[in-house]
Amino acid sequence: MKARTLLLAAVAAFCLGLQAKVKLPHIVGDNMILQQDTDARLWGWAKAGKTIKVSTSWSDATYTAKADKNGRWLVKVRTPKASYTPLSLTFDDGDGTVTLNNVLAGEVWVCAGQSNMEMPVKGFGNCPVEGYNDAVVTARQYRGVHYVKIPSIMRMQPQEDAQCEWKEVGPQTVGEASATGYFFAQTVNQALDVPVGLIMANKGGSRVESWLTKENLEKYTNEPTDSAGIVAFKKEWDYHRALVWGNGTFNPILNFTVKGILYYQGCSNVGDPGNQYSERMKLLVEQWRSQFALGEIPFYFVEIAPYWYDDLNGDAGARLREQQYKASKIIPNSGLVCTNDLAYPYETTQIHPAQKKPVGQRLAYLALNKTYGMEQLGCMSPSFKDMRVTGDYVDIHLENDLGAISRFEDIQGFEVAGDDRVFHPAKAVHFWQPGGGYWDETIRISSPEVKKPVAVRYCFRNFQLGNLKNAAGLPLFPFRTDNW
Repeated sequence: MKARTLLLAAVAAFCLGLQAKVKLPHIVGDNMILQQDTDARLWGWAKAGKTIKVSTSWSDATYTAKADKNGRWLVKVRTPKASYTPLSLTFDDGDGTVTLNNVLAGEVWVCAGQSNMEMPVKGFGNCPVEGYNDAVVTARQYRGVHYVKIPSIMRMQPQEDAQCEWKEVGPQTVGEASATGYFFAQTVNQALDVPVGLIMANKGGSRVESWLTKENLEKYTNEPTDSAGIVAFKKEWDYHRALVWGNGTFNPILNFTVKGILYYQGCSNVGDPGNQYSERMKLLVEQWRSQFALGEIPFYFVEIAPYWYDDLNGDAGARLREQQYKASKIIPNSGLVCTNDLAYPYETTQIHPAQKKPVGQRLAYLALNKTYGMEQLGCMSPSFKDMRVTGDYVDIHLENDLGAISRFEDIQGFEVAGDDRVFHPAKAVHFWQPGGGYWDETIRISSPEVKKPVAVRYCFRNFQLGNLKNAAGLPLFPFRTDNW
């Protein structure tokens, strides 16, 4: 009996010790990548009033924090410059220690949005990713790329933790990584030769409203924020719900110190009226920057790809792309990737186009140029600048052609209309002409069906593939000169 009592006491003491030991959120764990050369935030829980000491393998410094009345604590730790040298951290609250291993210092980016960001390197069912086998074969070359996938969970209240773990990229793990995110990381890793960490916090089918806080939804939208209103969504449309995905999937990462945000979303907002999408995108970026409290961190996002949206020649998708382009102009420190050339002609009804590597690469070009100072790298797609009507033709000029138009003949994607507002396929001819004291790249648009043109459109349909690119091989943004 005495032996049994002693055993129970020992078990109780052991369990009490386990409960007392400092607790970390799952995102702060083995294999994580810390943002290099900065004061990175680390946090967790302990007994109220306890002092937590943090020591690191790269410094003799000891960092301390005190748990508040709810047991929460947060400390900022100075991180070293990026390298592939494995690091470790130890957390000690006096009742036990926790040590993290195989930590690297590098560049950390969030991968946010809906299914085209969520889409893994191995693809979805009936939705392959081009280059999957090559990604598996070459994965060992990119062990400096680590990722963590935050589970897609709906919650009415903001969550502080999420069941997740960091993974080192290799042949067995690369298939589960976001394809767009991985190819971004691969390119940045090649260019800068530093580790890259990806925090994948996204949800297929989600709308921009899915990520807004309750306060922003109530102040700026008519979206429901109470449980009764949210549950009113049909079950099959759960992924459209406002608020709950941000609470469950994004909130757990907000203490983590990151370099910037990558975002690929918009399909579920096709059909939004007026300027609603661009305004809510701006609101979302302001919200995230405020929540991360890291200043005006870069925000690079992706234009939705060509897709039929129930009408191949309709323009609902084109109008959403127009809103994305507008958002890129009103959101500071942002950049937009054009994807007009990244759907194959046979992918009219494929909402998840296979060409994800160029998407990730183009996001990386934006980051390398704008964030990391690689200014010689072309990162901007050309866009419409101005037009001049002369008789039966229209001359247009572009921004960001980077000194060249990549196609001289058989330019596809232009349409022209007269006062009747009926658009006809147009012939587009590229040439140089004097202007402003220099030679301008000019594209002349005409159609035998339109004698007095008043408006030009380029790929302004749900699914229309153009072929005009700039000197960096980046495609022309779809546009219209009318407001019909």
